[in-house]
Amino acid sequence: MTDIPLEDNFNDVLGKALHGLKVSREEAAARSGLAAASLERLLDGEFDEAAVRKVAPLLQLGEGQLVALGKQTYAPEVSPPEGLMGFNTPYADFFVNAYLVWDPATKQAVVFDTGSDGEAILQAVQERGLTICLILVTHTHHDHIMCLEALCSRSSAPAYVSPQEPTAGAEPLPQGVVFEVGALRIKPLKTSGHSKGGTSYHVTGLEKPLVVVGDALFAASMGRGNVSYQDALDNNRREIFSLSDETIICPGHGPLTTVGQEKRHNPFYPEFAR
Repeated sequence: MTDIPLEDNFNDVLGKALHGLKVSREEAAARSGLAAASLERLLDGEFDEAAVRKVAPLLQLGEGQLVALGKQTYAPEVSPPEGLMGFNTPYADFFVNAYLVWDPATKQAVVFDTGSDGEAILQAVQERGLTICLILVTHTHHDHIMCLEALCSRSSAPAYVSPQEPTAGAEPLPQGVVFEVGALRIKPLKTSGHSKGGTSYHVTGLEKPLVVVGDALFAASMGRGNVSYQDALDNNRREIFSLSDETIICPGHGPLTTVGQEKRHNPFYPEFAR
């Protein structure tokens, strides 16, 4: 999944920050010293480094990271460990990720989200002689759970989701639970903000630690703060950026990345790059 393009461009990041901070376009232009037309061109995707550097501080974004997005010079480099496989499936006019993680010794597996088509997951399970023991949901936006009931039925595995986002086919995550599947140890982390019950899952037991984050965080971006932009930022800082730099981030859209790379390159978190 390392050849998947970034989910967001620099203008998407600007738009998410404007929306999250509740700053109007007119206010952003005036406070940053940009002409209104210049800001509109930026938001339409016309890159202008000087203009980006003017507006980034106002929106609490890292200038250098945002410029790198505009110049398309950042692409995360990740070597997935044995026991991790991603599935990038189409939904409407975009793509969504689901993940299969398994213990290579016991062949016991966990599915994270389902994407829009679970057939590839089931085929990979069959080809590798795996057994799905558990299905974990990051959040219940339709693109991420489109095949949940079918996958539960065909695998006979239980599914779990945040109790704040009840959905058919899934049980509420018990408070304080830590799942053990073979050598895998999976700890749910609260990363709400994009959705009411957004949950990430920290996985240890493979060669490298993983965190499956849904839409809490993307390579060089993050999900829109639909419920609370500030909560989304704060939860990511506390739960994801506190993990080791080598931890592989498995996002709901876009390519794999790592905690260390996002500290250096994610414009929403400029404090980590200093």
